[in-house]
Amino acid sequence: MTRTVEFIFDFGSPNAYLAWTLLPAIAARTGAEIVLMPCLLGGIFKLTGNQSPMVAFGGIKGKLDYEMLETRRFIAAHGLTAFQFNPHFPVNTLLLMRGMVAAQRAGVGPAYLDAMLKGMWEQGLKLDDPGVFVGALDAAGLDGAALLAATADPEVKAALMANTEAAVARGVFGIPTVFVGDEMFFGKDRLGQVEAELAKG
Repeated sequence: MTRTVEFIFDFGSPNAYLAWTLLPAIAARTGAEIVLMPCLLGGIFKLTGNQSPMVAFGGIKGKLDYEMLETRRFIAAHGLTAFQFNPHFPVNTLLLMRGMVAAQRAGVGPAYLDAMLKGMWEQGLKLDDPGVFVGALDAAGLDGAALLAATADPEVKAALMANTEAAVARGVFGIPTVFVGDEMFFGKDRLGQVEAELAKG
């Protein structure tokens, strides 16, 4: 039976982008199937009492500087030269995440994921602007206007909330989080452990 690796993400997390750059290759090497689970990071924080690193560690001398050092090391180690920190950060990702749910329902989830990750963390786009959002999707060969309209669908909104609540119920407190079966792994630096778990067969 093919093992699955569940990827819980929000486009607003640079670490979600960085993790995704490696996860498909891990799945290919281990014969695993990736299940994409869009969740709202702000919702996860609200439900768990967690905070973003900038808020939680902003007053700790050296902590954020070290976080950035670790990010630079990760980028260098994996040759992720396309990455750039989004100049509009933090971007409100509610529209993007509802769009991901809508794209999955329309059967274009992988293409949408690729377009939004690149737009956010390679092209530096302000994707919470509906016009920029539509333009980025159109440029990727998707129907931006249709996906924008679908983000207002009550079923799409409810599905994103349900995903978020289900993730928290499983113990998720931040993004990116990966599940292999019932085993949870948090953060881009746990991908080696994810591969080891998948390799157990």
